[in-house]
Amino acid sequence: MKKQDWIVILIVAIVLAPFFIESTGFYAKFLELTNSHGYIMAFFKFAILAVFGEMLALRIRKGVWHEKGFGVLPRMIVWGILGMGIAMAMVIFKTGVPTFLASVCNADPAEFKAIFGAAELTWGKVGIAFAVSVIMNTIFAPVMMTLHKCTDIHIASYEGSMKCFCHPMKMREIFSTKINWDVQWNLVFKKTIPLFWFPAHTITFCLPGTFQVLFAAALGIALGLILALAGGSKK
Repeated sequence: MKKQDWIVILIVAIVLAPFFIESTGFYAKFLELTNSHGYIMAFFKFAILAVFGEMLALRIRKGVWHEKGFGVLPRMIVWGILGMGIAMAMVIFKTGVPTFLASVCNADPAEFKAIFGAAELTWGKVGIAFAVSVIMNTIFAPVMMTLHKCTDIHIASYEGSMKCFCHPMKMREIFSTKINWDVQWNLVFKKTIPLFWFPAHTITFCLPGTFQVLFAAALGIALGLILALAGGSKK
């Protein structure tokens, strides 16, 4: 392990420590903020955890936590905004899918919502959670992932500078010449969505609502690790 690795471990330990020290009341405050300012908290959760996942992937692929042009701050802003969109999508799909399932089964929507919203874990709840995950990741995820890829390319074109926010993305050029559609389709869409996101978000929607967005953001770390290993690593 390098010196940078120990520094990162120390920073992570410092960030996580308040959650485990009961006397600080940090955990209770975190829950309060999550319940009262869900979308603002979603911004920070994704900005921190998803970018950390990308940095972890960079460490695995190239042996460094940061490189010229990576653009930590622009990536954090983009991920924060995307995180708010993901939080919004989670509300839409976990509210709408149980109603859709009830209409397919010609049943009372309230019955499905009661099963899905119950505190205890049942097979019925897992089944509805799986349906929510599949539908959300089939409809929403490809669009979000492609947009995220476009923003990555745009940030890289300005060498990770904040100047990237002063210029519009060249979407036509990015779509036609910059995106590797073979990787985007065969790896990101065909493999990570059904093999990773379907089961991962099933777990997400089985959790209490307070922790769903946080867990979804934390999954970015796991996905960064998976993609780095799939793409091959330098060290």
